[in-house]
This record gives sequence, structure tokens and C-alpha cells, in this order.
Amino acid sequence: MFKSIFKNFKRKRDQKRLKNKEFDFLFDEAIEGEYVSLDCETTGLNPKKDEILSIGAVLIKDNKILMRKTFNIYVKPSKNINPESIKIHHLRQTDLQNAQEPEDAIFELLNFIGSRPIIGYYIEFDMAMISKYTKNIIGIKLPNESIEVSGMYYDLRKSNENYGFIDLKFDTIMKFLDLPTLGKHDALNDAIMTAMMFIKLKELLKNK
Repeated sequence: MFKSIFKNFKRKRDQKRLKNKEFDFLFDEAIEGEYVSLDCETTGLNPKKDEILSIGAVLIKDNKILMRKTFNIYVKPSKNINPESIKIHHLRQTDLQNAQEPEDAIFELLNFIGSRPIIGYYIEFDMAMISKYTKNIIGIKLPNESIEVSGMYYDLRKSNENYGFIDLKFDTIMKFLDLPTLGKHDALNDAIMTAMMFIKLKELLKNK
């Protein structure tokens, strides 16, 4: 109960701090059965100093992935990309020539997400990266609820594994759930695969 009161207090406080009232809709009640699966490709793993290079997202409605409702955008970095990070995200400087300015990209993303809960694989990192931008642009961190698919997978397996080690790697979860793998290190593909994970895990947990 205390946790719920604190959560409501924090949301009301954040809503008051919102610089741009155009984004008041972020605090609307979420539509039941709707979620957004999201993934970011970044220059590194430190939200304080690294930047977003691309964002992919897809809408989930009533346990279906709406492929006609996808979001895929490239974001212009403030400096040249470190060659070492290119080995991970495979995005070169030339790939980002027509990328959006960060503020425009974030505005588009917020309009796509709305007040829906956000699904992700290690979503805490993606939320922290996006919040770094939203804090500067609209004055607050991303207020949406987040749902971690690796946590759902852990909850599914823990009783069977007798609370021992559970491999939470992306590929391991995909293989266990018998899901098709799309090209990795592409934000939209990763978001779609995460959406598939979420739908299957949700069903398995319901029937557990």
C-alpha cells in the first residue's frame, strides 16, 4: 500500500514538473491490453555519457504484435561514433547522415508510446537512456511503467530450477520459448523479438 501511495505521489510531482503541457498525455490512464515493446542502439552502456543512435518500437494490442504500428528512427549523435562501438551496433557515421535531431526523435517517440507500459529486455537501461533526453527536453524522466521480459522468464523458470542459476541471456530465452530469431543489433528487430517473448511468457505465466 505504501509503495502505491509513493508511486502516485511521484507521478503527480512529475506531472507538475512537466515543462511542456503538450505531453500531459503521458500521465493518462493506460489502455488495458496495450503495450509498447522498445529497444535502443547506443554508443555505449553508460547513460550519463553515451548517446542513443536508433530507437525501435512496436505496439502490442490484445496479445498481438501490430506490425503496421512500428516505430524505427535514427538519432543524430553529437560527435563521431567510436569505432569500437560500431562492432556492436553496426551503425556507421554514414548510416546516420539523415538521422533526426534528438529532440525531434524524442517527441516522435513520446507520441508513439503515449501512456502505455513499455516492454523490454534489460529495459532499465533503455529507460535511463531515453530519460536522459526527456529530462532535458520536457523536464522529467520517462514516467511510463516498465516491464522486464528477463524478469518474467526468471519467474517462469525459478520453481522448476529450484532457485538455482537461471541463464537470462536473450538467445537462451528465445530458444526456450521456441521463437524465430530476426537479425540482431537492429533496434526494431530486437523490439519485435522482445514483443514475441512478452506475449509467450505472459501466456505461460498465466497457465503456470
